[in-house]
Amino acid sequence: MRDHRLDRELAERTFGQTVAYLVASAERPDVAMGPARRVDFGVHSFVLDTINYTDFCLMVAGRYVHHVPHLPEQNTSEPYVLRDTVEAIKAAGFAIDHELWNATESDCSQCHAGCSDSPVGK
Repeated sequence: MRDHRLDRELAERTFGQTVAYLVASAERPDVAMGPARRVDFGVHSFVLDTINYTDFCLMVAGRYVHHVPHLPEQNTSEPYVLRDTVEAIKAAGFAIDHELWNATESDCSQCHAGCSDSPVGK
């Protein structure tokens, strides 16, 4: 709420999707994943809460999960990353908040892959 001026309801939804993303990332290190822009707000806020984030990582992954931000020169619009991320989150047993994952960039990146549907539409 404080870091991104979100109301309580949206902040709680964002944090829930952040936790789902981080759990799925810890469970599936073999899958290239990345959060949608709106979920990334939650990731950044949580990482900065170092004591709670470290405890969470140790509990969920058994190790500290480092945050590696995308650099401008990297291809962050890989068309399958968000789709694979959403599928991994679902496989981990979490519900997807379509509003937070169905950001414009995820739909647009699918166009480059020749897909006609959003990665969260399934």
